[in-house]
Amino acid sequence: MQTLTTPALGDTEVDRYAFVQRLLHWMIALLVLGALAGGALLWYFGFQGLSETFGQPLTGLIYKYHKTAGVLILALMAVRVALRFTLGAPAQHASIPEGQARIAVITHIALYAMLVIMPIAGWVGTAAGGFPVEFFDAKLPGIVGKDKALSEAAFRLHGILGLAIGALVILHIGAALRHWLVLKDGVMRRIGLP
Repeated sequence: MQTLTTPALGDTEVDRYAFVQRLLHWMIALLVLGALAGGALLWYFGFQGLSETFGQPLTGLIYKYHKTAGVLILALMAVRVALRFTLGAPAQHASIPEGQARIAVITHIALYAMLVIMPIAGWVGTAAGGFPVEFFDAKLPGIVGKDKALSEAAFRLHGILGLAIGALVILHIGAALRHWLVLKDGVMRRIGLP
């Protein structure tokens, strides 16, 4: 992936991601946090437990909007990956040691990959389980036919990726807060914070 050497899409500063990249970052971040919260409820309670605790209508909404968030994350990540290859990224901030910069790159690549694979695994698991793949009130086509073993495997992968994404998100937020509030080194300008 290349680094930005000239302003992109109206940006006048080369030490930041292009505006559309920053916007996608924050949109996906909010969707991921919501999807992880919904996924945690689904994992902890299960369908029956959710229905008994929150009632059938709210349980249906939790499932529907968890799936909707997944479809949105997948679509926005496709755009984000394409923009990352076409627009690149600002050069690493000079204050970051080389080892930390490598860890940051690996973390970003892992997050990108998992945020593409996880919704696909959820889509496959849902379709193979014979359940509707919902996007708001629309029903999307299933990627695969009904297959109980495939559904279980896909949901197992979906859950493992959820835990891994949760861990990486905590690491990512911790590093961001350190740069923004403790070091105050300007690294957070890259993504739109002062």
